[in-house]
Amino acid sequence: MNIDWTHFTPWASLAGGVLLGVASAAFILLNGRILGISGIVGGLLGPSRGDAGWRVAFLLGLLAAPATFAWFAPAGFLAEPRIDAGYGAIVVAGLLVGFGTRYGSGCTSGHGVCGLSRLSPRSVVATMAFMAAGFVTVFLIRHF
Repeated sequence: MNIDWTHFTPWASLAGGVLLGVASAAFILLNGRILGISGIVGGLLGPSRGDAGWRVAFLLGLLAAPATFAWFAPAGFLAEPRIDAGYGAIVVAGLLVGFGTRYGSGCTSGHGVCGLSRLSPRSVVATMAFMAAGFVTVFLIRHF
């Protein structure tokens, strides 16, 4: 196995992990809710009274943050992402992720970050299933 040293970014990854952990902890402490994106989006499908506003604001913030960062970042700082898949594969992958989050009652942010930090047995099993599915998928894609 070779490490792609050009794209190996342990400090940026650590900083992102710390930010995600702090945001998740603040969200649960201030709102009493789990910071799971699928749950936040799913709550918009049948929102309770007064519940849609914070959900929409949160999702707009998720979209605005990278756009704002890109606006202020120095030229050439951000590389354009490269996706080695066709549109069909991307659509199928998105549908499978959506199905998995509904089937697993949550996503990787809800189970993997918030659930594991609360030592939730259900989240441990869900995260192990997410990871196993990812390992199997990568193996199959690369070998067949």
